[in-house]
Amino acid sequence: MYTDQKKCQELASSSSFYSKIYSEVEEIGWRHLVRLGEDLTSLSFRIIDKKGRTHTIMIELDKGYPKSPPSISADVPCIFNLQWSANSTLKDVVKQFRQHLDKLQPFWSTMDEIDGSLRVFNPKHPRLASSHRQIDIGNDCYIILSIDPDDPKALPECHFIGSDSEVNILHGMWRRNCQRWIKDKPFAENLVNLLKIQLPGPPDERKSEQQSECGICYAPYLPIDDELGTKSGSGTDYACENNNCSKAFHSICLGDWLRSITTTRQSFDVLFGNCPYCSDPIAVKIITKK
Repeated sequence: MYTDQKKCQELASSSSFYSKIYSEVEEIGWRHLVRLGEDLTSLSFRIIDKKGRTHTIMIELDKGYPKSPPSISADVPCIFNLQWSANSTLKDVVKQFRQHLDKLQPFWSTMDEIDGSLRVFNPKHPRLASSHRQIDIGNDCYIILSIDPDDPKALPECHFIGSDSEVNILHGMWRRNCQRWIKDKPFAENLVNLLKIQLPGPPDERKSEQQSECGICYAPYLPIDDELGTKSGSGTDYACENNNCSKAFHSICLGDWLRSITTTRQSFDVLFGNCPYCSDPIAVKIITKK
């Protein structure tokens, strides 16, 4: 963030608007800054919630700032209503965003419970904003669940996919037994009580036995190619250190991707940048191709 800080500092000396933005970013902390627009009207900050999940809030300012409130967006199932006054600053935006993340913890805990106890068919790699899950319930049937972010333990909305005969039976079971839903019970147990069927568990993904695919080239192994030298045909050999991301990469793919990003820094034979998925800092040694 040093280059962004230097650019912002230079602009601050020529305008009261730039000076205000510089001081407000400094108040939040430059270590939280992810992106800064050329005219300082677009900013992104990285926030880590109480459970260690990484979030990015995007803030857009117009020429009337601070009299007019900023526009905000983030990868969350619902955005909060920003409380703004003449004395508000960007720090207030970040504070309210943190409070919003705290309120969403039960929602994400419920989604984690679903992902960990049921066979999720879609999405394969859910975003934090996703409140839907398509669950494989066996016999070529699926249930699409819609979880309420404000009341995630409540009976979800549902839609069944499958043959007409199977779907009619499942709909009937759901209508007859929906009152059996108990918020304090585990999610999978509630589904079993309503549908009266045995639900498949999550697939057994043993990382030690199954090679992860690269988050950049989307292949588990590099191609067999003499130009890749000792890396020819090798599997992923780097993983993001953020436990909530842990995305796997080939070092060669990650190095090539980092070189294409203008904010990447190089020191000797090491590239320093940000993970393409969670934006956490990453460092990878440059792989010399044959």
